[in-house]
Amino acid sequence: MKILLLGATGRTGKWVLQMALEMGHKVTCLARKSERIPRSDGVQVVEGNPANATDLEKALIGCDAVISVLNISRTSDFPWAPLRTPKHYLSEVMQLLIPLAEKQGIQRIAVCSAWGVLETKADIPFWFRWFINNSNIGVAYADHERQEELLAASPLRWTIVRPVGLSNFRKSETVRESFQNQPRPSLMISRKALANYLVTSLEKDPLIGKRVVVSKG
Repeated sequence: MKILLLGATGRTGKWVLQMALEMGHKVTCLARKSERIPRSDGVQVVEGNPANATDLEKALIGCDAVISVLNISRTSDFPWAPLRTPKHYLSEVMQLLIPLAEKQGIQRIAVCSAWGVLETKADIPFWFRWFINNSNIGVAYADHERQEELLAASPLRWTIVRPVGLSNFRKSETVRESFQNQPRPSLMISRKALANYLVTSLEKDPLIGKRVVVSKG
């Protein structure tokens, strides 16, 4: 399978690229700073902005599926740090991506969202809800919601993956899938495990049209 990966230079995207290649997939990476992507067999790098329709269409050519781990980034992990990306970046990219993917005959897409988006906001710890409501973390959550709603209304064969808190743990770990808060998710999952789940989800038909919270099992 040839996968278009959006967000390949991020902390999770680097793991998605590695996991996809280890599974034998080919990967096209669309990135504004292409020099940050390691060149290797099976990797095609397209320099450009996912929010630019011309760049996005070029990157989609020849692909079979899409994984997006794009996010609204801040200048640091401090919750009130200034934004580096526009407030509607995710939803603007998704508005472009859906018709362009249809045009290229691409149906399968997996998107990384977040635990705490839409109905799952009632399931997260109260202190984290406070940060979403009172800091710049909430900007990303609001746009994840817009992105999810656009995708859910589309004809694409989508899977929305909502990870809990992310760690940089490098050893293998099992993944707990939660639907409607059952079973109740744990509070952390490694980026490596999330990346593995995103890649394997593309070939799991039962996940089509599903929104799943993933955590460490």
